[in-house]
Amino acid sequence: MTFSGALKLTDLNDFITPSQACIKPVEQVVDEDENLLREAGAASTQIQIDSSGAYHEVTSTGTGNADSKGTKTKKLKKAEISLNDCLACSGCITSAESVLITMQSHEEVLNFLASNPPPPSSSHKVPVLSIAPQSLAALSVTLAGSSDAQYPSLRRILQRVRAFCTQELGFSKVYDTTFARHLTLLEHHREFLERKAAGDTALEEKLPMLSSACPGWVCYAEKTHAEMIPFMSRTKSPQQVMGTLVKSWLGKKWHKSPAEVYHVTVMPCYDKKLEASRKDFYDEIYSTRDVDCVLTTGELLLMMQEKGWDLSRPVPDEDNRVEEDDFPELISHPGTSSGSYLHSLIASIADSARQTNESKGPTTTLTTRTIRTSSDYEEYILTETATGRVLFKGAKCYGFKNLQNIVRKVGKEAGVQVGRGVASGRMTSTAARGRRKIASATGDVTDTPGETRGYDYVEVMACPSGCVNGGGQRLPKPSVPTTETRDEEGLVRDWTQDGVSMQGAGDGQVPTASTRWADKEWTNKVEAAYWHDYPTPPVSPPLTPRINALNDPSPPQPIVNGVRSVVGKTVVGHPPAAFLDSQQKAVLLAGTILRDLCGSTTDQASQSSLPLSWNDKLNEEGEAMRRKLFRTQFRAVESDVLGLTVQW
Repeated sequence: MTFSGALKLTDLNDFITPSQACIKPVEQVVDEDENLLREAGAASTQIQIDSSGAYHEVTSTGTGNADSKGTKTKKLKKAEISLNDCLACSGCITSAESVLITMQSHEEVLNFLASNPPPPSSSHKVPVLSIAPQSLAALSVTLAGSSDAQYPSLRRILQRVRAFCTQELGFSKVYDTTFARHLTLLEHHREFLERKAAGDTALEEKLPMLSSACPGWVCYAEKTHAEMIPFMSRTKSPQQVMGTLVKSWLGKKWHKSPAEVYHVTVMPCYDKKLEASRKDFYDEIYSTRDVDCVLTTGELLLMMQEKGWDLSRPVPDEDNRVEEDDFPELISHPGTSSGSYLHSLIASIADSARQTNESKGPTTTLTTRTIRTSSDYEEYILTETATGRVLFKGAKCYGFKNLQNIVRKVGKEAGVQVGRGVASGRMTSTAARGRRKIASATGDVTDTPGETRGYDYVEVMACPSGCVNGGGQRLPKPSVPTTETRDEEGLVRDWTQDGVSMQGAGDGQVPTASTRWADKEWTNKVEAAYWHDYPTPPVSPPLTPRINALNDPSPPQPIVNGVRSVVGKTVVGHPPAAFLDSQQKAVLLAGTILRDLCGSTTDQASQSSLPLSWNDKLNEEGEAMRRKLFRTQFRAVESDVLGLTVQW
């Protein structure tokens, strides 16, 4: 059993309601002699712990099969807790990092790479690493020694990570996950339109749609709020879409089966380890997972430290735009640093309204409202400028305090009994009639005023400030001397007297403190580094095409008076040319991947060699394959507790 060296006791602060102990029934094989001892009144048994921490069962006997003291000792086996056991336990909610996780550590990755046969061998697996942009941003901040220091761009950090992983570790390919996020947003938009078209007649997939890219939120909903499952988006997260791309699409290009590719991801969150271990993401035919191992940002940095790799050292040609040939890199999706799910929907609906009205001027108005003075809970209302009619109402909800409030609000508006799994999907007729009117997949919704209208969509993240503040982002601060004399719990410490050695200690320096989770200063820096390659993270998303226009593979047009035309539409402002070029490349590749993995449509025009558009309707077999590859399912976790045994 391997436990990640990046985990610390100070990390374990995300418990919500740990109501039960984490218990796994252990089956003990009992021989015939032991059966005799277990007869009523035959023996008394005690458990003793030796100096090494091992447990021994000591049985007092009256038989000759014992030592001189009339006792029989048996060393007990240790019970291992797998990730599936952790998912099945209702004792904790999102504290995945506090569980002994097997097969999910940087030591496991190093062991695999060391034992992986060379390419000529038939047993060789192609090692691939994918890293999230939030992790790149956190690594960038570690190189800035002061608040006014310039952060290295994410592109530079990606090139240095690629050099480390290929030269020092032996990975064959290193990608970022922004193209996978691009596909997630496309499928996410399609799913929203499907739910919108079904309206109140839907039984399993309803509005408001709640994002499901955060595994902490998913675990929380499945274990404590099963009534929210019908509202949760079925679209896979970028990590799992990346798993599909690497194992199913790239593997086929490389003439490798999914089992012959070893895929590692680097994520800002420990709970991503649990997500990768869900049975929905396991290929039973090839006996492999879409993502074989998940590392956190801190674990990747630890590997660099162990290998003596200096991340601050430039690598050759890191400023040149040299990308992997397979995917466009570092695609920006303006909105939030947690995926821009909400903002991409707003931009698409605004663009649809502009096309419908055929107006050259602004046709929609977006207003935002901060709830309870917290930027982690904001409402967005999109209305028609001329009539004031509400087209869309959504919210951004980060952190468990806000999350529990949003669960109650959504449940109340939908008429669902909150907190009872058996009430999943049960809606009262009064709430169903009063919620809103839904027209069609392309029509606008509601004649209900914005103040009384329920949400259409909520972007949900378990961590305050979202993914940039994930538990795996808690990295050591830059190694500069500090006079800090308090530990992580705020207690005054004499480090020398206590014999504590910490990073940064040496040469008479006082050790530096590690980054505390939810440290606002640290989180703000990571947020700033995340948007380094894009002008600014817009407070309100620009009402310009982000989804519909990007489904058209037409080449980008030149900038005229600060406005670039895209497929007959406009993008206001001065985004870098690389932004639109990457977007257009992503559009073409998305259509190609859809054709390769899901087949073509029945429409004669789409049978040509041109890539499909992601919004194209496939035939029945193709749509089934699309759902299999790019969507998933959620299910309630219910337990039956009998004494000290938990049955699942």
